[in-house]
Amino acid sequence: MDRIRVLLVDDHAILRDGLRAMLALSDDIQVVGEAADGREALAAIERLAPHVVIMDMAMPGMDGLEATRRIAKQSPQTKVLVLSQHDNERYILPVLQAGAVGYVLKRSVGAELVTAIRTVCRGECFVPPSIAKVLLANYREREQPELPEDGPGLTEREKEVLKLVAEGRTSQEIAELLSLSKKTVMCHRANIYQKLGTHNRTELIKCAVRFGLIELNSS
Repeated sequence: MDRIRVLLVDDHAILRDGLRAMLALSDDIQVVGEAADGREALAAIERLAPHVVIMDMAMPGMDGLEATRRIAKQSPQTKVLVLSQHDNERYILPVLQAGAVGYVLKRSVGAELVTAIRTVCRGECFVPPSIAKVLLANYREREQPELPEDGPGLTEREKEVLKLVAEGRTSQEIAELLSLSKKTVMCHRANIYQKLGTHNRTELIKCAVRFGLIELNSS
């Protein structure tokens, strides 16, 4: 199986060196290039065709947010995974809306980053539980229109899957928790997307809150 091709985008060479050394320990991941800003990243994507771009947000010239928007339009097959120090919703939501499919905090980098790379390369979204909680809080604070209590025709199993997806679980984790095959979980996820008319995980989280499947601690 081909290795996951990764492009590192950060204006700090020391950080890129550290990420490269860490990812080199994973046999299924290959760092194929580096870029110091958004413009270099766009050029490198055309040249190197990476599967995943690890994107910093605060860079001189074209920042990570604008670069993510352009990548989503120009190279939608390339997955953008944001690496950031911020866990505030005003930083998280814009990059997810711009087209990023994953968000990892720099303080948690390590095994979580490797998991995130593998997850987004499979076509899934990756948001750690701490970030999912921020997103859930954001949606809870907003006024929501009325929806049927149980959602539009979701089965009990689909509601279980929806809850776990909103909590940040991967398809493999959900399969293990519910004693299902991963293929069955993927089918449930596809049905949920179709029934709810959603297109990404942030919208699924919103629906989970509205249906009362997710509860947040007040603390």
